[in-house]
Amino acid sequence: MIIDLRSDTVTKPTLGMLEAMMQAKVGDDVYKEDPTVNALEERLANMFGKPSAMFFPTGTMANQTAIKLHTNPGDQVICDKDAHIYHYEGGGASFNSGVSCKLIQGDRGMFTAEQVLEAINPPDFYHSPLTTLVEVENTANRGGGSCWDFEELKKIRTVCDTNNLGFHLDGARLWNALVAKNETAKDYGQLFDTISVCLSKGLGCPIGSVLIGDEKIMQNAMRIRKIFGGGMRQVGYLAAAGIYALDNHIDRLAEDHKKAKEIGQVLSDLSFIKKVETIETNIVIFELLERTDEAKFLKSLEDKNIRLSGMGQGKLRIVTHLDYTDEMHDRFLSTLRILEL
Repeated sequence: MIIDLRSDTVTKPTLGMLEAMMQAKVGDDVYKEDPTVNALEERLANMFGKPSAMFFPTGTMANQTAIKLHTNPGDQVICDKDAHIYHYEGGGASFNSGVSCKLIQGDRGMFTAEQVLEAINPPDFYHSPLTTLVEVENTANRGGGSCWDFEELKKIRTVCDTNNLGFHLDGARLWNALVAKNETAKDYGQLFDTISVCLSKGLGCPIGSVLIGDEKIMQNAMRIRKIFGGGMRQVGYLAAAGIYALDNHIDRLAEDHKKAKEIGQVLSDLSFIKKVETIETNIVIFELLERTDEAKFLKSLEDKNIRLSGMGQGKLRIVTHLDYTDEMHDRFLSTLRILEL
């Protein structure tokens, strides 16, 4: 038994999902003739109360498309210092769109409307980049799966409206936030111009993200996706996995959140743990005491077929997910309790 807690991207399709995939009706998506892709896009657009949605092979491509739709070369995007678009998308914002990022010193990946206001460059000061987009990530990965306060997001929306800025949500794990905070997709659809949601993380699909947005901003999404190499053909087999996941895998995210919090409680009692970040959803970020060898810690778990992720700067990450069973959970907790370093 291998207990893989590196990410919620390691899941395999369930039998029910595989059956749905094999029964999918497909067509050529480049011609917009794949009925299953069209059904997935229409469903998510309706779920968020938006007129348009587009299926992408990856969340990075969906985010990068959104950035390009909102900006021109030389512009600047406001985001948190720990944002996924800054840390984990290969420098794509600068390479693909020619934009820079103004990094906000937020708290657990989240910032305030006041900080956004302070970060906006004066539009008539041509020596600095033109600020055109604000980007937030919910849940915030490097913030430990933290959930934004919806009232603060509304305040940021007001700042964006007042200063003619676009507002994009990297909602790779938005499903986790909706379950944890008892919020709705339509709540978010009313706030953001564009939203990317991932199907291959918490929802357990083998691949896929969807970019959802207002009609005007999404007009060129197909062109940008093509430029990025994202044109797909009979991709309905993958879209069917997404539809199945929306039907079956959202409510169960609460189980992942519960297990993550139980892991956090055990970690907090261990003598070699320095700190466990606040746990709201399915991500546990923790630090070892300085005297504890991180490589030795990870190796001791690897020898027991347990895999975690090192994040650098002394932080480690655990992510619970669909394939992390009750049996695995009991074994992992028992292993942690008797671990000697």
